[in-house]
Amino acid sequence: MKHIFATISAILLLTACSGTRNLATPDVDMPSAYQPGEPTDSATIADMDWWSFYADSTLYHIISHTLENNRDILKAAARVEELRQMYGIEKVNMLPDIGGLVGTSYETNNYGGHGVSKDPEYDLKFSLNWEINLWGAMTWARRQSAANYLASVEDLRAMRMTLIAEVAGAYFRLLALDNELAIVRQTLVTRSEALEQARIRFEGGLTSETVYQQAKVEYSSTASLVPNLERQITLARNAITLLMGEYPREYLERGKLLLNVTLPESLPVGVPSQLLERRPDLRAAEQRLASAMSNVGLTYANRFPNLRIGFTAGWENDELPSFFKSPFTYAIGTITGTILDFGRKKKKYKASIAAYEQARYTYEQTVLQAFTEVSNAITTYRSVHEATALKIDLRDAAGKYVELADIQYRAGTLNYIDVLDAQRRYFDAQIGVSNALRDEYLALITLYKSLGGGWSETTAYRQ
Repeated sequence: MKHIFATISAILLLTACSGTRNLATPDVDMPSAYQPGEPTDSATIADMDWWSFYADSTLYHIISHTLENNRDILKAAARVEELRQMYGIEKVNMLPDIGGLVGTSYETNNYGGHGVSKDPEYDLKFSLNWEINLWGAMTWARRQSAANYLASVEDLRAMRMTLIAEVAGAYFRLLALDNELAIVRQTLVTRSEALEQARIRFEGGLTSETVYQQAKVEYSSTASLVPNLERQITLARNAITLLMGEYPREYLERGKLLLNVTLPESLPVGVPSQLLERRPDLRAAEQRLASAMSNVGLTYANRFPNLRIGFTAGWENDELPSFFKSPFTYAIGTITGTILDFGRKKKKYKASIAAYEQARYTYEQTVLQAFTEVSNAITTYRSVHEATALKIDLRDAAGKYVELADIQYRAGTLNYIDVLDAQRRYFDAQIGVSNALRDEYLALITLYKSLGGGWSETTAYRQ
């Protein structure tokens, strides 16, 4: 009951106001920072244009092509156009309907058998009908349509933001797979050489067959990774072409994952209050809340009678020569309303209040979710950045271990199994660095998207 009385009070206030945005949007109490103790700064990476943020010319062309040809984007754009036209209909509903009639009729009668009489008639009439916006129902309908249209615009922007992130993520996953396959093939060359040396030493009686078989196992286990990686690369490439709105390709141009690149340890993320203005999904939820509020006003106004005025003027006559000597006018005003509907309109009004409450909770939940996404993205990026640095150290140490193990083996102070173990550790460390850098890029993409980067009209396409 408390919410119902509060909503009714808001409706009475809204009737005297020109807009619903500020009144329909509840205040959301957001903390001053995404994480406790974090310094705040108005600067944020979300202010960067997406083509500046993703400074890869190949990725730029892929994203641009996606934004122009992706079927979901085109469908969402068509939905925006549909609701824009519907909003236009609601705007012109405030104006009168003007119609016209040009007609002729020819009637014959024989009443009581007194002979056939002819009754022709010629008509030229113009009509005007106008429903007076007495209780504001048409105003509320127009506001509701406007909110639905603006929500569809924000949905399109949110889809652009999501697509940009999806394409960038798929692109860096593909680069990581390319890099992993290159590491495997490079390792295969090294292990092929080691296998050949082990064979020669075994056939020359310098080592036992065990060493030779161990070399064969290492080579075969590495070679078995190639088919699966090639399959994953094909699937990743097809995922990108699908986002681009194309059929699968045999080859997709792309760059390389630079293993020596160093991403910044921390990035400016702005303050939480910026999310309400920046993220299009939050703005879409806000517009749906405004639409629900407008529907409350509409159902409330529909409980009262409607006033309609009609006026028809023109000429009608049964003889064409004197047609314009017989002007015709007809005016009518009607007030129509329900005398007894057994509470239908009242229940619709109460149902619209309940729908508004649902939209309000949805909006608040969307804000909470957005805030949580940013906080999680910050934590993830910092974690994977730290993990990347540790895995780079591990790779460098493993490479040094391989060099020392090979020297000691040639000097006869180390078993060949220890050399293979060192090579295996170095191989795993190389893959680990590649995957860690991939995860760091993905975390950066997620952070940029969660902050609302990459969606706006001015940044959707390079001008």
